[in-house]
Amino acid sequence: MAGIREPVTLGDRLDRLPLGPFHRRLVLALAGMILFEWVELNAFAFVAPTLREQWGMSLSTVALIIGVSQLGAFCGGVLGGYLADRSGRRRTMLVSVAVYCLGSALCVVVQSPWQLIAARFTAHLGAQAMAVVAIVMLTEFVPAAARGRLQTWKVAIGALGIPLAAWTGYFVVPHWTWGWRLVLGLGLFGVVFAYLVHRWVPESPRWLLSRGEWARAEEIVRSIERSCGVEHPRSDGAQADRTGGDASASTPRARFTELLAPPHRRRFVVVATMWVTGLFAYSAFNTWTPTFLSESGLDLDNALLLSAALATAAPVGAVLAVPLIDRWDRRRTQLALGALLAATLLLFGLVRTPVPVLVLGCVVSLLFQASVPFLQVYSAEVFPTRVRALGSGTANALSRIVNFGAPMLVAAVYAGLGYTAVFTMLAVLGLVGGCVAVLFGPRTTGVSLETAATSRTPHVSDPSKENVLP
Repeated sequence: MAGIREPVTLGDRLDRLPLGPFHRRLVLALAGMILFEWVELNAFAFVAPTLREQWGMSLSTVALIIGVSQLGAFCGGVLGGYLADRSGRRRTMLVSVAVYCLGSALCVVVQSPWQLIAARFTAHLGAQAMAVVAIVMLTEFVPAAARGRLQTWKVAIGALGIPLAAWTGYFVVPHWTWGWRLVLGLGLFGVVFAYLVHRWVPESPRWLLSRGEWARAEEIVRSIERSCGVEHPRSDGAQADRTGGDASASTPRARFTELLAPPHRRRFVVVATMWVTGLFAYSAFNTWTPTFLSESGLDLDNALLLSAALATAAPVGAVLAVPLIDRWDRRRTQLALGALLAATLLLFGLVRTPVPVLVLGCVVSLLFQASVPFLQVYSAEVFPTRVRALGSGTANALSRIVNFGAPMLVAAVYAGLGYTAVFTMLAVLGLVGGCVAVLFGPRTTGVSLETAATSRTPHVSDPSKENVLP
């Protein structure tokens, strides 16, 4: 039995570490890249009204640009997850950043809607691949007791990208004809934090063990332990980890078909449903609200001002999740947040005047961002190391391919049924993810990744499985 227990011993060593300089650097580097990725993903919402005026674009063209961007994100999520499990977390992340910075650069120089479609596709492909790997990498490095909290701080810092894009749009876009190019080019600054990842963040030891590279995994874990002031005594543990690593290396490479077969199918369906419904509602609200407010009679300045104010609430919402995410069952907390979100979206769809829009919109943004860390960390926790990035990334990616048609659906609902109907639809979607997680998902809060990945029931994790290799 020793041959299949020791890789989890290495994971236990990571789980039991006190938070130290390594963890702070890890969160800072990943959060900085996520910040500019969120700038990139949200920027188009704040330049779309101006592009409609300058290029004479119809709402259907705006929807097409948004939809093709989501198609790029779908490709990035699947490809990023696949490559992260096959070639390594760190390498895939750095390549992904290079792709999304290239896309941001192309957005600055485009001259037509069709060129912008190609540039946005490229940017979203790289950004989504990077985001998928960042979620998995942080999940695999940090202690179990702080896994949700550090993921939340990463989201909170990254969410600053939303108001950064919004306020840049408000102060720049209405006053200079080229201002939208500056907003779309902000994502280029992500390369600074990619450099920090290159300097500070090693390969995931859990991934290395799954590939049989026990020596590198052991060396990295010892380095992290030293940075946290912990010395692991050198005994027969390294040899035991070598045995476990070699056993792991004999397993076949992950395949997409595994996600649709036991034992991963149920978990994949749960997290895919959570991503699809949650991202549909979140993306539609952030992308379409400035345009809908403008179409409803607000002038461009007021629409952008209100949207920027709503975006400012986003980081605050993520911070509100910090004391909750590791304290209570993530599934039930997600359901409670979803119920509050649905009620607020229903009210938001009934108002038009600036003050109620501002107040209710800020609450919606707070609740959306409070839910994001739960979704991110949960989707990575439920899969074993060998298919963690593939499962989490593909589930996330499915939300993007659904969103390929979502902008057309939102535009059709708005044209056929009106403003209120759009937000009623989003309210229903906002409630679905938490319901599915509570009914069918396993409990993951506060347990090791190895235990979370092998728990067989939605409500009970079996401590006897704690030392089973995933």
